Amino acid sequence: MKEIFKFLNNTDTFSHLASLKYLPRWAVLFIDITISAISFLAAYLVASSFIKHLPDQLLLPLFPRLILLLFTQSVFFWLFHTYSGILRYSTMTDAAKLFLAIFGNCIFLSALNFVCSLYFPAPLFYYASILIYGVISFILLFGLRLTVRNIFNYFVETSAQIIPVMIYGIDEAGLGIARMILSSVNSKKQYKLVGFIDGNENIVNKMVMGLRVYKHDDHTIKTKVANKVNTVIVSPIKMKEINPDVDLDIFIQHHISLLTSQPMDIWEGEMPSVRQIKPLKIEDLLEREPIQISFDNIAAELKSKTVMVTGAAGSIGSEIVRQLCNFTPKLIVLVDNGETAIHNLKIELQAFSTSQHFNFVLGDVRNKERMEYIMDLYRPDFVFHAAAYKHVPMMEDFPCESVQVNVLGTKIMADLALKYRVSRFVMVSTDKAVNPTNVMGASKRIAEIYVQSLARKMQKTGTETTKFITTRFGNVLGSNGSVVPFFQKQIEKGGPVTVTHPDIIRYFMTVPEASSLVLEAGVMGEGGEIYVFDMGNPVNISHLAKKMIQMAGLIPGVDIQIAYTGLRPGEKLYEELLSHKEKVRSTQHPKIMVASVAEYDFDKISVDIDNLIKYSYLCKDFLVVSMMKQIVPEFKSNNSQYELLDISN
Repeated sequence: MKEIFKFLNNTDTFSHLASLKYLPRWAVLFIDITISAISFLAAYLVASSFIKHLPDQLLLPLFPRLILLLFTQSVFFWLFHTYSGILRYSTMTDAAKLFLAIFGNCIFLSALNFVCSLYFPAPLFYYASILIYGVISFILLFGLRLTVRNIFNYFVETSAQIIPVMIYGIDEAGLGIARMILSSVNSKKQYKLVGFIDGNENIVNKMVMGLRVYKHDDHTIKTKVANKVNTVIVSPIKMKEINPDVDLDIFIQHHISLLTSQPMDIWEGEMPSVRQIKPLKIEDLLEREPIQISFDNIAAELKSKTVMVTGAAGSIGSEIVRQLCNFTPKLIVLVDNGETAIHNLKIELQAFSTSQHFNFVLGDVRNKERMEYIMDLYRPDFVFHAAAYKHVPMMEDFPCESVQVNVLGTKIMADLALKYRVSRFVMVSTDKAVNPTNVMGASKRIAEIYVQSLARKMQKTGTETTKFITTRFGNVLGSNGSVVPFFQKQIEKGGPVTVTHPDIIRYFMTVPEASSLVLEAGVMGEGGEIYVFDMGNPVNISHLAKKMIQMAGLIPGVDIQIAYTGLRPGEKLYEELLSHKEKVRSTQHPKIMVASVAEYDFDKISVDIDNLIKYSYLCKDFLVVSMMKQIVPEFKSNNSQYELLDISN
């Protein structure tokens, strides 16, 4: 006896039982039929022992009647699929199926009994025994399922992580998540629903699914919600209807972790699963409305075309490639000089899209001969030029490399696009090219100037074969070198989170948004435009760091310190999408505008750029930066050794 109690109280035993796989359907059906047989025998005994005035004779003996009942009951079990569910996940839906299967069989047997009584001297069954059988079998069968579920839940509670949660949003998605939580159990993680939260005054304090609806305000969250849960699941519909930064900040301030599920269109008409519940990301809390893209015009332009992407393994380049797969081009040529990066992307894309044709090419945009070979081989219709050096402090240390990749690389690709009659050449630029304070921004501005002046010359001479388009946008959340993954790593290590300056601000958008806008701008351009993207309100980086710490369930300044390290070389407090001399005009897309920028004479600027490239091979940093400042007069170094050049000028 002691050994039995020891076995039952062993947590490892519970863990093993909780992890058992579900019974096969035939086993469930066998158990149900066995219980049905027991229920019939019990019903016969009850009817014959306690009910008077029963018929003295039945048409068939007990055993044939049992076989008949089990046969018909099996048919009804099959019709209603009572055996298809997992016992430990039984719900009221399963109870309804059992009820219909059992009492449907009772009605059928009663009808059969009546027909037999018309043609034969004795009935098949006692009518009373049929009714009693229905009651007993339903109680036993559904009782079995409830018992299995409760026992399994007990095992899980002793071995799994139980997380009490509330759902924010009384809507279709929120109720779907609630039904999922109430009807399913996960052996590794189990959510226990304890209530709802909503801002609708009409339903606050009412009961939904037997649980209370709490008011969405600071006092209620602080005094009631935070005492019951430390996790809230946000309905995906609610995410679209609210301002996430404002409406969800109240939970973050009270150290409540936020989860959400995938959008309802991914559910495919079914309830979500636990696997679809995911942590809310900082990207979901951007202080602006998400950018929506219409893909019809993109699809019309790209369908059955050959598209080349340089810097294809980078953050923007790789996302451009992923989105290109939606438009069924004939071929996507991916060019990158990072062996490991392009190899990893190859593995991902081959699994991501089995129907799309890819060619992966290892090559450096600085190598003219290599790029010409690739262009001649594939003859692309579109080129998306995303290859670039982009890290500001690194380019301050290596300006010659910045010139060779960002300027020379762009020049080579633009010239080859013209030579091989590429339909559209789309260059990915940056807001750091506006009034640049660093080498990286200045190098991208020079690249912009070259591409734009080349387009203007072709238009004036009537020899335009390629439409050259430039896209300019700010920081991208989650990209390589972005502050978001950098902060995440620092938080995981326990801090401190390093911010260069308490007042530094940046524009942000997500990688998919930026890539979508690049595609749309690329197909709408007529040649020579510099498109700038409306990136909403700028985000204070210090505020972003605090929010990320809070979303991790920690307290800024207590659990995780924020350290201010000072501006890095070439860094400025704020970025601009336009210089003070530039103006914009609208386009058909509300988030895309065309910048009116200064025009340059192509012949003159070509000489200046060629000289700049020539001297970059000499690795004379100050000379190269000085030449960059002559090409881009608004380039004024900030927090950099090259500030001396501005004084001398």
